[in-house]
Amino acid sequence: MFNIIAVDISGRHKVKDYYLMVCAAVAASVTPDHVEKVNQINIRSFRNDSAPDVPMVVSMIEDTVSEMHFDGTIVTEPGDMYNKPQWLIDSMFSTEFKYEESLSERRCMEIAHHVSLSARKLLLKELDIQ
Repeated sequence: MFNIIAVDISGRHKVKDYYLMVCAAVAASVTPDHVEKVNQINIRSFRNDSAPDVPMVVSMIEDTVSEMHFDGTIVTEPGDMYNKPQWLIDSMFSTEFKYEESLSERRCMEIAHHVSLSARKLLLKELDIQ
């Protein structure tokens, strides 16, 4: 069994005159083909006037993960990092990073995606943004 933190960001498009993004991190203990336990979930919202780029995405992920009390490899989909090579993205993180590979990592990514999307929808509704 090993520990991962699957991360997803929703909202990389402009609403009104800014970008309102939600980052969700799912800390889990997994085997290659099974999610053994979801240990913690954390979400954070980010507002920015300019479109997100790779350094901004790395910063959002690290800010969200830093609030968790769980050690694990950060896992994302390649598309979340604009399909840049893993060696390049890995050099930007202060902790271990990788792109998803196993079935269990994919399952955790799905959870993170649902959490980030749902939290962003709730935030938009609460702020009365259409």
